[in-house]
Amino acid sequence: MTSSKAAVAVDPRQLHVLAIHAHPDDIEFQCAGTLMRLGKLGCRVSVATMTPGDCGSAEHSCEEIAAIRREEARRAAAIIEAECHCLEFRDLSIVFDNESRRRVTEFLRRTAPDIILTAPPIDYMHDHEITSALVRDACFSASVPNYRTCQWDPAPPTKKIPWLYYVDPIEGIDHFGNRIPTDFVIDVSDEFPEKLDALACHASQREWLRRQHGMDEYLDACKRWSSQRGHEIGVKFGEGFRQYKGHPHPSSNILGELLGL
Repeated sequence: MTSSKAAVAVDPRQLHVLAIHAHPDDIEFQCAGTLMRLGKLGCRVSVATMTPGDCGSAEHSCEEIAAIRREEARRAAAIIEAECHCLEFRDLSIVFDNESRRRVTEFLRRTAPDIILTAPPIDYMHDHEITSALVRDACFSASVPNYRTCQWDPAPPTKKIPWLYYVDPIEGIDHFGNRIPTDFVIDVSDEFPEKLDALACHASQREWLRRQHGMDEYLDACKRWSSQRGHEIGVKFGEGFRQYKGHPHPSSNILGELLGL
């Protein structure tokens, strides 16, 4: 295992950025603008969801809504210009155990990202929080040669620990309604129209939120939350991040280097 603690000049064309979150639409809400900015610099960009959103409907079966939401995710990823993956966990069934650890570790070994954007450790539902814990754990275990993922054709261990960043929790608050601070905010004002277009691809999720959460302002909510973060740095729209700096992850701010913070 290796980790880089010093800031270094990096060619963005050599970097693979992976955003991995629990469900289809989480990435679009929280970090699509940043992904598009990184893509414009030449970074390879991938998005991955832990589940296909199979519980997100009161009308369709699990299989039917999963098929619908996989296609919505693919259309959104095309707008972001990102590769699209699903790890095929199931909604409300993401747990921290050895089987889950192996699955996420194998995925990171196969994709070998340099930079990871993932769910925050504290958020409004456990699928998000367990995703955060599994991704953080897999960043470490993916580089351990003797850790076996029990796949029939396993990928080799990764050669380094990636930079790890957490996106905002929904509404930027903890379980008690307190504001969660960010380390920095990325200006995504220019990318915001495409961010909304990508989010609008998830039409079935809007219907689910309207029925289950009483929320029928899907795009407006994204505008409001992004505007709040943007206001913190004097721009129209922003996306907030916190960086994991614990051993053995890199502690230099590669996103800051790339995006001119």
